[in-house]
Amino acid sequence: MSSKTYEVRPEQSIELLKELHILTRDGKMNQDSRRKLKQVYHLFQFIEPLLKDLKADGRDITLVDHGAGKSYLGFILYDLFFKGLGDGSRIFGIETRDELVQRSCELAARLGFDGMSFLTLSVADSIASTALPPTVDIVTGLHACDTATDDAIRFALRKKARYIVVVPCCQAEVAGVLRRNKGKSLGDALTEIWRHPLHTREFGSQITNVLRCLQLEAHGYQVSVTELVGWEHSMKNELIVAQYKDLPRRRPAERLREILSTLGLAELNERFFVDDGIDGAAAGAVVEAGDRG
Repeated sequence: MSSKTYEVRPEQSIELLKELHILTRDGKMNQDSRRKLKQVYHLFQFIEPLLKDLKADGRDITLVDHGAGKSYLGFILYDLFFKGLGDGSRIFGIETRDELVQRSCELAARLGFDGMSFLTLSVADSIASTALPPTVDIVTGLHACDTATDDAIRFALRKKARYIVVVPCCQAEVAGVLRRNKGKSLGDALTEIWRHPLHTREFGSQITNVLRCLQLEAHGYQVSVTELVGWEHSMKNELIVAQYKDLPRRRPAERLREILSTLGLAELNERFFVDDGIDGAAAGAVVEAGDRG
């Protein structure tokens, strides 16, 4: 156990970090806590400029954090940015485990974080929930497992989020479809890419994120992909940041449809061509209003 706390931002509430068990009661931090804090701080560096951009419009900010778990990200975002705003800005934490939701509610009340709400919902169910506003500004998902990341993206598209920030995790669905369709006539050279089980898993994870990026671009978003932190800290390390800019939709929709078809993933059309007028069967023929190419 180290007594050093130099990693902690000076404006960060020490009481909050103790409540989250990142710091011990005597202010110490172990290696696992240091790694966890570094990840959240690094993600905050990506999110803070987006929050400032939203605030520059003079608006109250609504942020929804999916797969919140113990809400490390939500609490630290609120402590470092939201609590000083003095307006109607709000963070919603979405989590399926009720005991974690209740714990987060109690902690927010104890700390006086009045602009935080927590809901016991699956990411999929949150899309239709009346407990959430009809539109939101920013959607986050840190290590939302498997299809929960896709549901978070779907939520963001339905809620017309200006920004989407996700770190995907444990992606098994696409790999499962690749495995089932391995013997079909996709071409021997192509299926060599995922002939071995380890390659199936890794290629499935890679192609899942490629499909997610194309899906976002097919809805008019500008997408960037980067590493969250060094690989020594986490193997689930890919950070996808999307900003709505009403960009041309037709070409990414065509590419998305082509990849699904080429790799024998057509049964996933409904997952990646979802909501807001993107039609998997006619992606190449239909140009959305506002599409410029």
